[in-house]
Amino acid sequence: MAGEAQRRSQWPLALSLLVALTGLVVLWFYNWRNGVLVFAGAVGLAGLLRATLSDTAAGLLHVRGRMFDTTFLLLTAAAFAILGLIVPN
Repeated sequence: MAGEAQRRSQWPLALSLLVALTGLVVLWFYNWRNGVLVFAGAVGLAGLLRATLSDTAAGLLHVRGRMFDTTFLLLTAAAFAILGLIVPN
């Protein structure tokens, strides 16, 4: 039973990784700019999930304190998005 609860608590990380993988596929096979923006969205999603979920529900998104994790993930997402928008083709 503990193994099932532990697997269930990893859904935020799995969802973020799935979106990030989608962004990498878009980046590799279609348009790099759109892929970077989808990847930035995945990191932003991880930040929002970390901000809203409890420490236990966040699973492996819980690394340090909630404020640090959320700030780091959202700033990283913003940096990726800004770079994806301003870097010329």
